[in-house]
Amino acid sequence: MARTLTGPARHEADIRKSRFLALAAPVDGPAAAQAFLDGHRDPQATHNCWAWQVGDQYRFSDDGEPGGTAGRPILQAIQSQDCDRVAVLVIRWFGGIKLGTGGLARAYGGTAAECLRLADKTELRDECQVRCTCPYPELDRVQARLLAAGARIEAAEFDAQGVIWTLAVAKAEAAALESLYIDQTRGQGSWQVSADAGGQPR
Repeated sequence: MARTLTGPARHEADIRKSRFLALAAPVDGPAAAQAFLDGHRDPQATHNCWAWQVGDQYRFSDDGEPGGTAGRPILQAIQSQDCDRVAVLVIRWFGGIKLGTGGLARAYGGTAAECLRLADKTELRDECQVRCTCPYPELDRVQARLLAAGARIEAAEFDAQGVIWTLAVAKAEAAALESLYIDQTRGQGSWQVSADAGGQPR
């Protein structure tokens, strides 16, 4: 089961007089990952190397370090800990001693891995999106039951008959939730699975 972070994390290490600072954060897409990197890079540092992964999408950068010695080890740290929807920036201030390609890979990958290991994490679940209708007389009771069962209301529209909800529900629980929904609305509500909502924190 893939996991993401519950919030920002950091870890600092001094390796042969160079200072390495790893910053990690949960992100919900490529734009959020780029915004995190842009907001935390240090223009005064020697290198700002990074990687992020969101589902099947990922990117990484060596930022001037020898190819394959920084960005990819950071990405491997993310993947080896089954993390997803995560961005990691490792900032280096050069201390005067060259580490060599193997030393650099260990330094960047190790600092990123330790940052992620120490971070608080939560499991991601596979979700689908559901559009459903609920008559006004049943609204409060049905909403309470859905939320208690783990559904998340992403949007609500109201008309003369009642509410039209857009829900995100765990794929594994969708069939059971549909049965609960039909029962709670006494057969008056509709339930339509419309799209994949992707992985979301539990």
